[in-house]
Amino acid sequence: MILPSLLSDAHGRIMRDLRVSLTDRCNFRCLYCLPETEEAAGFYRTKFDSIRNPNPQKLRLPDWKPRSEILSFEEIERIVRLSAALGIQKIRLTGGEPLLRQGTEVLVAKIAQIPGISDLAMTSNGFLFGKKGAALKAAGLQRISFSMDSLDRKNFKKMTGRDGLVEVLASITLAQELGLNPVKVNAVVIRGINDHELESLAEFAQNQNLSFRFIEFMPLDSSRAWLKDMVVPGKEILERLQTRFSLKAIQSPNSAETARRWAFPDGRGEIGIIAPVTEPFCGHCNRLRLTADGKIRTCLFSIQEHDLKSLLRGGASDPEIAELLRSIVWQKEAGHRIGKPDFVQPTRTMSCIGG
Repeated sequence: MILPSLLSDAHGRIMRDLRVSLTDRCNFRCLYCLPETEEAAGFYRTKFDSIRNPNPQKLRLPDWKPRSEILSFEEIERIVRLSAALGIQKIRLTGGEPLLRQGTEVLVAKIAQIPGISDLAMTSNGFLFGKKGAALKAAGLQRISFSMDSLDRKNFKKMTGRDGLVEVLASITLAQELGLNPVKVNAVVIRGINDHELESLAEFAQNQNLSFRFIEFMPLDSSRAWLKDMVVPGKEILERLQTRFSLKAIQSPNSAETARRWAFPDGRGEIGIIAPVTEPFCGHCNRLRLTADGKIRTCLFSIQEHDLKSLLRGGASDPEIAELLRSIVWQKEAGHRIGKPDFVQPTRTMSCIGG
């Protein structure tokens, strides 16, 4: 079989977007990812009974990878350079929490110089951005997305395991001042936890001129306690917001856009809804993920990973690695299986996969 020169899959999709995880470690303990706190345990125990969740796993953190197993900046730069030559245009740096990785701005500067990379972004929980934002902007970071699931300080701590709302709000302001626009803010919506804040979060987006994304709760938590009952469908989110706000649909020129978007009537800010559980967008997916320990994932919900680190450290040539990348992408899944009888939750959580 002769593989195409670009990163194309067997379903006709061409990969343009690579998410690069810099670390599997995180300083937050979010309900939907690493729910180790007593608040998380209490929620899962009381909200969902033993009949519907008969075998809940004990809340625990995954085993962090030792530094020797994490890709170096030079290795990441090499993969990004090879990927760019194969058609990748967008790079998003993720974690865990990417700003826990020392010298992140050094890697940003390296990637910013790679020909073909037109969009260099980062997703962060925002807790450390205040200390590193200016250096990241100077190094070449173009955009930033923050996670902020609640505007209530107590509820924020309940959801994240950390009293960090003040720091995140300050980071949002700083990012706007630095010109990292549009600044995006993401909220994972969980029924019974923060769904009562939908309207206040949207109002915050309008007042602060932000691109705010509401994301359906996905089965990527380390406790394996996810249930569809906890998902607030994107349709329900939209209906709630349309009752409060006069929203105008935005037609995106990007067919691979994950969010359905709406603008406020005054032109300040917008909201988006990402609904991978109830309204999958797999047919236009053009994303790959590189984990911090050097594995390629062709889908967020892949149950198979492809090892690049062994080639990088085994003396493989650039053409050999490029050929492997093309072969991996050709096998990309048609879509995830959430909600299907044969769905299998990935063994690794979002913090280990990279968002």
